[in-house]
Amino acid sequence: MTRRGLVLGGGGVLGAAWTVGALTALEEQLGIDAREFDEFVGTSAGSVLAALLACGAGVAQLREHQLGGEITAGPLVGFHYDHDNAAGGSRPTRPRAALGAPAVLRRGVSGLRRLPPTTVISSFLPLGTGRLDRVGALVRHVAPSGWAPRPGLTVVALDYDASERISFGRKGFPEVDLADAVMASCAIPAWYEPVMIGGRRYVDGGAWSSTNIDLVAGLNLDEVYVLAPAVTFDPDTPTRAMTRLERRWRSRVTRRALIELAEVHRGGTHVTLLGPSSVDLEVMGHNAMAAQRRIGVLQTSLHTSRVSLGDPHHLTVDQGHAPQEPDHPDEVTAYTAVSAEERVFADGAAYPTASQQEGQR
Repeated sequence: MTRRGLVLGGGGVLGAAWTVGALTALEEQLGIDAREFDEFVGTSAGSVLAALLACGAGVAQLREHQLGGEITAGPLVGFHYDHDNAAGGSRPTRPRAALGAPAVLRRGVSGLRRLPPTTVISSFLPLGTGRLDRVGALVRHVAPSGWAPRPGLTVVALDYDASERISFGRKGFPEVDLADAVMASCAIPAWYEPVMIGGRRYVDGGAWSSTNIDLVAGLNLDEVYVLAPAVTFDPDTPTRAMTRLERRWRSRVTRRALIELAEVHRGGTHVTLLGPSSVDLEVMGHNAMAAQRRIGVLQTSLHTSRVSLGDPHHLTVDQGHAPQEPDHPDEVTAYTAVSAEERVFADGAAYPTASQQEGQR
């Protein structure tokens, strides 16, 4: 029997909307119920969706929930969640004039170099003051206490003071209520206040990695599907300064995700990574928390994700080397990792066009 893993990355309110569209396309492509995946890894907004799936909420229900429709079946029945305001709006509240995690300074230069750049940056940001109570209430509605009713769910957060990645739900890590773990995973530094659990402060798992794909390595999975709203292989060419900065950040996130993808693939697992296309990015804009764009993002993702998953490109992963971003991106933004010996092109290109792939068939 095929063992499958599902990795849901971070990306704010709009990232969650995009992911719901992508989940719809993924179910159609695979012909399975997303709740049947053997392992889930969720980070930030992805942790909310992973938790709901692991607690029995189906993708159709998640989609109706995003669209504001009435849920008539499943664990989400009876809970009202205002997607436009539950996360606190499109702008953060004023942060406190205090360094987020000053303990990181004790690591010295050599210690800081061993941390992901996003972890270091988050430590020097001011303390956020926003709260995630409604997100916690949503998760508590489906899991009033304890963890998810099924095994295989990992929720990623960052121990703020220790600068360590925490994989809630796994052996060797603190046992916490699922709602607390999800709130911790969503606590964007400088935007939300850190979540206190057992006397320790936790923040967004995306401060370590937006995807944390490498956490599925060694789980004896045959296939892994990664839905990463912060990754893109099809960048647009925005003119606004803020949007250009956001796209530069996406480029860094994409490179990190590819390194993690290569690690999992080298263990023998077939990995497919899907990110937004330039069409999705145009609808998203630069602010992932701009909830007023949510419906448009979801509806766009329903189309673009179907196109991309229906004809994925191939990433050639050499032993010991991570793939690079494509030199000539196009609208297809799903990439399936293969080894060099599995896929060799006459022109040596690691990123063939759709027409090149068609000629190979």
